[in-house]
Amino acid sequence: MTDEENKRELRQKMEQLIVEHRDLDDVIHRLAADPEIDQLQIVRMKKRKLYLKDMITRLRSKLIPDIEA
Repeated sequence: MTDEENKRELRQKMEQLIVEHRDLDDVIHRLAADPEIDQLQIVRMKKRKLYLKDMITRLRSKLIPDIEA
């Protein structure tokens, strides 16, 4: 696998995670407005959202070339 193919795969994975993160954020906001929703479910979704954010950050750092000082 070439470096360009690897970067392309990383970008695709990152885009998928960004979409999932955004969708989860929308769901959390809608559910938070409903007082009858199980708060534990919302907490789990927020943890998943944070995990996705961390994964996105890691993938971004892999795509940014190191700057030699």
